[in-house]
Amino acid sequence: MVSEFYQLSANNPQGQSVDMAAFEGKVVLVVNTATQCGLTPQFEGLEKLYQDYKGKGFVILGFPCNQFGEQEPLGNDVMEETCKINHGVTFPLFEKIEVNGPHTHPVFKYLKSRLSGFLGRRIKWNFTKFLLDKNGKPVKRFAPVTKPADIEVHIKALL
Repeated sequence: MVSEFYQLSANNPQGQSVDMAAFEGKVVLVVNTATQCGLTPQFEGLEKLYQDYKGKGFVILGFPCNQFGEQEPLGNDVMEETCKINHGVTFPLFEKIEVNGPHTHPVFKYLKSRLSGFLGRRIKWNFTKFLLDKNGKPVKRFAPVTKPADIEVHIKALL
């Protein structure tokens, strides 16, 4: 049975649809991001994880969100460029989405339905992370303050 995750899609910053099925067979870390957040330095740690493990079947998917303190006010094109220039981000980014409320993006609706957090099904803040195994099954949710380096052991176990 194909994971429901692989049946979803999201638009990249240029507005083109990307099927999550493109990441089938990979360990995936989904993160809601923001470029003007106190946790924004996590981009560097995320990029290090991506560089260390992308050759082994790992990918990070960044979903910018402006729902927390309006800390992602940039447009999609500027946000993507800012992530590349200021933080060295090379992992896939998507267009700005909502992770809570009536307009929650389907990717986050799915992930939150499978893994609750401190606030139940709601996302608490920027840089909440969801780890999925190679079969698209969500296996662990990490709080915004969880440093990327602390996730490495879980990634290695799934690779």
